[in-house]
Amino acid sequence: MNFTKMHGIGNDYVYVNCMEKELENPGEISIAVSPRHFSVGSDGLIMICHSDVADAKMRMFNADGSEGKMCGNGIRCVGKYLYDKGIVNKTDITVETLSGIKKLKLNIVNGKADTICVDMGKAILEPKEIPVISDDIMINKPVMVNGKEYKLTAVSMGNPHAVCFVDDVDSLDLEKIGPDFENLSIFPERVNTEFVKVIDDKTLQMRVWERGSGETFACGTGTCATVVAACLNGICKKDTDVTVHLIGGDLIIRYCEDGTVFMTGKAETAYEGVFEYEYKA
Repeated sequence: MNFTKMHGIGNDYVYVNCMEKELENPGEISIAVSPRHFSVGSDGLIMICHSDVADAKMRMFNADGSEGKMCGNGIRCVGKYLYDKGIVNKTDITVETLSGIKKLKLNIVNGKADTICVDMGKAILEPKEIPVISDDIMINKPVMVNGKEYKLTAVSMGNPHAVCFVDDVDSLDLEKIGPDFENLSIFPERVNTEFVKVIDDKTLQMRVWERGSGETFACGTGTCATVVAACLNGICKKDTDVTVHLIGGDLIIRYCEDGTVFMTGKAETAYEGVFEYEYKA
């Protein structure tokens, strides 16, 4: 299997060109390529496929083989792949995902896509659509996690997120507490959890525990959800560029008055290779 290793500020995936034929067993392959030190090493697998309604279709699979609806860092890399490979020869690109068609605007440097702005669509706050079990919109709501109270704000950017503002993110033992948040009973489809420190009204620091993958260096949809939550909690203002520091780098997020969220960040190619894999029926 020919692949390209790409990452958006450290959120890395194995990308496969499936424009002519999709992989028959992507979940199993994602499990196979993801282990670090023992395989390619990644946060999962992304297939770049033909679309009848957009320039391309993205299918993303987590490290545990489960299929996700959307990946903000991943879709920027899809845009770069399409442009750099000459599959799409324009800087305004549309990509079909399980959470709708997303619009990308590419900034080209020396003939290659560099930074990419993604129209992530409107933030979803309605509990049933996230989904989260709550009587009303969940903003700064106390939730008990393994005997300790945390205040969570629930937002969906095509996948469910729980945003938790804390005084310090560096000292958190995410390997220990992450699974407890991911599997909270109030989130029937599990949840990605963002732990956020406020630096000022235009700057945040974030670590993320992603369902199915564990802690990752960055999460695009999670960063968008974080800025939405910050605005809902009166920390940041709408229609303002907010810089979010993640382990892998920075993303710039703007939450507009109409509810639309724009995300801007880099997309980078690491290398290309061939993965030898025997399908186990």
